[in-house]
Amino acid sequence: MAQYTTIGTNNFDSSVIFYDTLLSLLGMKGLFRSAKMRFYTDASGNMLAVTKPYDGGPATVGNGVMFGFSAASCELVDAVHATALANGGTCEGKPGYRTPTMYIAYFRDPDGNKLAAFKMDSAEAFARDAQELGNAVIG
Repeated sequence: MAQYTTIGTNNFDSSVIFYDTLLSLLGMKGLFRSAKMRFYTDASGNMLAVTKPYDGGPATVGNGVMFGFSAASCELVDAVHATALANGGTCEGKPGYRTPTMYIAYFRDPDGNKLAAFKMDSAEAFARDAQELGNAVIG
């Protein structure tokens, strides 16, 4: 499992505001900030960084790349989705059940990176449901 992930941005200051607001709902806190990078962490030590690209080029969105954040409840998924939209994000899929055991919402940050917030009963239950429903259960 990845210990840390980085997300590129072309507007660092607005991205920091977006992620400070969004990640605080999910129990993540700011670890440190420099002129080009903001790191966040959770209680497990997982980290996420929002950064200007090191090579100085523009940040671009990866086709097929999505970052999912686990939430403690369906209500928190709803709140994260609403907060993302209120802070410059765009909707990519309203909150709802995609399988009987996975509640998920999709959105993009202001730079266009695709994100999700989800509440899942267990990975095993999700795998069972996805197998029964086919591959097109998450988007």
